Amino acid sequence: MISLKLFERQTSSHKGDNGRVLILGGSQIYTGAPMFSALAALRTGIDLAYLAAPKRVADVAARNPNLITIPLEGDHFAPEHLEQIRHLHINSDSIVLGPGIGKESETRDFCNEFCTFSDKPLVIDADALKLLDQENIPANSILTPHVKEFANLTGKALSKDIEKRKELVAKYAMKLQCVILLKSEQDIISDGTKTEVNETGNAGMTVGGTGDVLAGITAGLLAQGVSQFQAAQVAAYVNGKAGDECFQEKKYYFVASDLLEKIPKILRDL
Repeated sequence: MISLKLFERQTSSHKGDNGRVLILGGSQIYTGAPMFSALAALRTGIDLAYLAAPKRVADVAARNPNLITIPLEGDHFAPEHLEQIRHLHINSDSIVLGPGIGKESETRDFCNEFCTFSDKPLVIDADALKLLDQENIPANSILTPHVKEFANLTGKALSKDIEKRKELVAKYAMKLQCVILLKSEQDIISDGTKTEVNETGNAGMTVGGTGDVLAGITAGLLAQGVSQFQAAQVAAYVNGKAGDECFQEKKYYFVASDLLEKIPKILRDL
């Protein structure tokens, strides 16, 4: 049974006291992915979502008044942007790295250099999983690969047998000292010691953007002090449950943004 107990919010708290999430993502092609992550994080109850992205992406995101956008010069992430985002890193409680970030060689350098100094709870998603060298993945990060990304990351193909999948995910979670949230028809969450299976979700969630929503939910929970393993487990359940509710209403005709409105009620009822 999934349960969640967040810290009681103080009546004297101020803006930012209840969670700040930084999203690093977006590229010339992928403008929506980091927005999905940022908006999903806000729906978990945090106070502020910062979105640092190439200027074109930031300009699109700035049309949404809920987001704080930081435009970066150029059409993709590069090492020269590290200083510009360093203060945002310091002021954030958790970070999502990767949604829509692209695979440029300079972006590879950015991701690897960023991870050498980042000490915040970190969700590594999408193309960042392909760009990061294994030795630069910070311990206690949450990795959110789908099946092919897991194979690329580890060099190991996953069996269709759920028990064998659990064993392999647990093995690499232990090796990398991270939590792995494998996205598949049955999500597998492991920290190498504990391994759980999530069965919410449906085939309609193959629509683009649902993984970005998942990353944002995970980071939002981390920013509120939830442990890495529980954040990944709860996020998988909530994201899949939101997809199931959308499927009940719209069958296969829903899109990722439809999930966002479902998140608060599902979290409230845990």
